[in-house]
Amino acid sequence: MRIVINEFMSLDGVVQAPGGPDEDTEGGFTHGGWTHPFFDPEVVGGAFDDALRSAEALLFGRRTWQSMAAAWPERGGDPFADRMNAIPKYVVSQTLGDDKLAWDNSTRIPGEEAVARIRQLRATDGGDLLVMGSPTLARSLLSEGLVDELRLLVMPVILGGGKTIFPDDGGLHTLELVSTVTSRAGVQVTTYRPVA
Repeated sequence: MRIVINEFMSLDGVVQAPGGPDEDTEGGFTHGGWTHPFFDPEVVGGAFDDALRSAEALLFGRRTWQSMAAAWPERGGDPFADRMNAIPKYVVSQTLGDDKLAWDNSTRIPGEEAVARIRQLRATDGGDLLVMGSPTLARSLLSEGLVDELRLLVMPVILGGGKTIFPDDGGLHTLELVSTVTSRAGVQVTTYRPVA
């Protein structure tokens, strides 16, 4: 399986709370929902449709999984929501109990086993293992060299601080640009892959 990270991102690299004001206020972040003015169904929505269509499973950190699990089960009736609810989901968490996995097809990966278990998943045959949000997990995967594709939806906004997916471990990670598309609102949908 290929590990693909799909992220909304500001020009200054922030990925925190793209969906709503109360999504993630950690660190005093007050710009939740910052993607809304730039979202268009054709380019931005199409990028997420394409990513989900190629995915065989989803991989989340605990906070993102909890946010999605609170929203998606109630949104049936359209193909994207139906796919989100039906697809296998893995959630990396040290604290979430297996008894709390109420979102269909969810499996917990204990935090201390995350890298080893994700390496095992990546080594199996299948489609993409898609990461959406989950900045701490995405940063770890990038740092470990486990990312096969990075899809960034870069919005024309500077947020001045917040969570990022980029490792700060001093490691050099060279990527090649595979594709780029620009929406009318100025969103750059870019796809990168690691240079072998």
